[in-house]
Amino acid sequence: MRPAYLTAARHLQLGREWAVEGDQERALEAYEEALSLLRTLPPERTRDVLLAHTHLAFYQTLALVGAETGQRHLHLGVSYARSTRDPLARAIAEECLSGLNAVL
Repeated sequence: MRPAYLTAARHLQLGREWAVEGDQERALEAYEEALSLLRTLPPERTRDVLLAHTHLAFYQTLALVGAETGQRHLHLGVSYARSTRDPLARAIAEECLSGLNAVL
């Protein structure tokens, strides 16, 4: 199972890099690969932390391109961040939510 976590984390990392470089399409594909892999794993803290980070990255990337479809990823990312109590995921979730409030 550990190789699956490492593979998912690598997809997340690549997705973030591509999003920063402006290649949102490749970034979204990488996030989708990570999510597909993580969904096959049994519930566990490591999986849930990775799900939080991946959903939040997915939301942020969709927000960059102005897509309205990211709300589901925001909701799931915030939910996983709260339940895992991962400090970094919670900070990213708060940043996403505060940005959303600023827009509203």
